[in-house]
Amino acid sequence: MSQRDLVAELRAAHVEAPPEVRERVRLVAAGAPAPPRRITWRRSLGVLVPVAAAIAATIVFARPPKHQQTALEFGNRPATIAPNVGAATDRAAKAFAVPSPKNRVQTYDATLSLRVEHAHDVSDGVKRALRITTSLGGYSQSVHAETHGSSAVADLKLRIPRSRIQKAMAELAQIGTITDENVSTVDQTALLNNTDREIARLQKQVAALRTQPKSEENDRRIAALVTRIERLQRGEATTRRNAHYATVSLHLETPLVTVPQHKHGPLHGVVVALKWLGIGAVYGLAIGAPVAMLLVLLWLGIRVVRRRRENALLQI
Repeated sequence: MSQRDLVAELRAAHVEAPPEVRERVRLVAAGAPAPPRRITWRRSLGVLVPVAAAIAATIVFARPPKHQQTALEFGNRPATIAPNVGAATDRAAKAFAVPSPKNRVQTYDATLSLRVEHAHDVSDGVKRALRITTSLGGYSQSVHAETHGSSAVADLKLRIPRSRIQKAMAELAQIGTITDENVSTVDQTALLNNTDREIARLQKQVAALRTQPKSEENDRRIAALVTRIERLQRGEATTRRNAHYATVSLHLETPLVTVPQHKHGPLHGVVVALKWLGIGAVYGLAIGAPVAMLLVLLWLGIRVVRRRRENALLQI
């Protein structure tokens, strides 16, 4: 008989153990210490603690940002109007009345911020400011206006003749209530005098070069000096033109309204805490319930496998 036939015959044979052996095996199994539990409280905590940490992190990051209790927004609250408009206009005119000597060249920059009552008053104020500027011989350099519901804002840069700036500011101040004003002047006389001297010096050099015999080198030098003189003359003309027109930056806006703070009761903190505890419980049920079910199924499966192994051992 070959080795394969012997192995096949041994596997096919069903040999039952004697009752004495089976009883001894049962007693040994009963007296043996219980196998160590694979699912212990420490292992369960090792799984549940990360799950709880994940739930807490989800609650923290999913929580919406805390809203500010106080906000500033544009509204329709009427602006504070001075009781005496004529007196306010006179004060504005005097504030912007910077003396300008006739023998000096000065650039004039002014900033005027006004508050009006409604959004449509901003649009009307822009139109009125442009009419005032045009009537005094000036022009608008830039106009920017925005309207958002009941709020509006506008920024204008106006160029007005320096000799009529006092009248212009007095009329512009009547558009709304003055909230800010600023005036600055820069004397350009010394700069222009230096430019005139430089131009005169270069012109002398050109005149001297033209008396010399004509050559290509001489012509290049004359052309370079003439180009420099023309550049200086253009800069001087720009400076005098800027000094002739004053720059007025006009800002119009509707008034700011402070939203009142919402006062909470003494139990507001408790209500908020209960709210977030409820949200945490929902997250815990949504995430922890599947994990708990998975652990229970795993434990039941281990018990079934263990019982089958014990029964197989006893049937030998």
